Amino acid sequence: MMMEGVEFCFPHLLNSSCRKALRPVSVSMLIYMIISSISVLTATLNLLVIISISHFKQLHTPTNFLLLSLAVSDFFVGLYLLFYIMFIDGCWYFGEFMCILYYVIGTINTSSSIGTMVLISVDRYVAICDPLHYPIKVTAKRVQTCVSLCWSFSALAGSYLLKDNLKQQSRFNSCVGECVVHINFIEYVADLALNFLLPITVIIVLYLRIFVVVVSQVRAMRSHTAGVTYQCSRKGNPKKSEMKAARTLGIVVIAFLSCTLPFYCVTLTGQNAFLNGSSSAFVLCLFYFNSCLNPIVYALFYPWFRKSIKFIVTFQILKSGSRNANIVKVTE
Repeated sequence: MMMEGVEFCFPHLLNSSCRKALRPVSVSMLIYMIISSISVLTATLNLLVIISISHFKQLHTPTNFLLLSLAVSDFFVGLYLLFYIMFIDGCWYFGEFMCILYYVIGTINTSSSIGTMVLISVDRYVAICDPLHYPIKVTAKRVQTCVSLCWSFSALAGSYLLKDNLKQQSRFNSCVGECVVHINFIEYVADLALNFLLPITVIIVLYLRIFVVVVSQVRAMRSHTAGVTYQCSRKGNPKKSEMKAARTLGIVVIAFLSCTLPFYCVTLTGQNAFLNGSSSAFVLCLFYFNSCLNPIVYALFYPWFRKSIKFIVTFQILKSGSRNANIVKVTE
């Protein structure tokens, strides 16, 4: 309904309804198409990763279990974006409880993604810096335990962070159709430290160390010397497959930092207005677009992922004994 150039979210509640964000139809359609495409592509690609690692026994490795955790989180981001599409015009049509649940799920996904990135960094650090003890230190069971703890902590942290909003759902809404949450200053600082500053610092430090060791290994191989001056590299030489995995996952981490840092920088400056404004919307879209990039990186650098996709799309995965298919070559 239009009234003096104003369109309301709920026309029958003129006195209490929120106003829609008015923009040209062509612009709205373009935004919807872009976000819908990202949403479908993100959910589809990550679902392929989930099916691949879950189905094929040869892919049941500690590193791949971490990739599986990341893919699950990214898959839910793809579904999460569907609700974001509804929210672009500034109106929330799903009720107060779903509004809080929307933010809770988003918080859990974000926290679990960052936690998994930390675990991936630790995994690569041990594989490169201490390759002789890697099979002993990093086992599938330990990784599964760490992943479970990561998701459990994310769920508890997300629920605790928004507990006041769950108790009084409409307390912070100024009109019907609005979906905002409130976090007090202490909780905000704690969340920022635990979900951004500390994990990002750990990821950067570990990968800088990995980079130093990889460079030292390359120099050692080129000069045909057995000794390397760096402490980590004296514990053994990592396999070529481990080095390749470190480079691939390094790209994943760089993409992750490139997509998430702008969002957290905006958050630190306090300029984000709960999805209001084109700049905030762009930063948020970039933040979620990272979930679509990860499986693309796998497709480019992991032959096993490309091979598993062929099995899935050609329905060979439905054949008896497909779980034992040779997906990973010995040379990979």
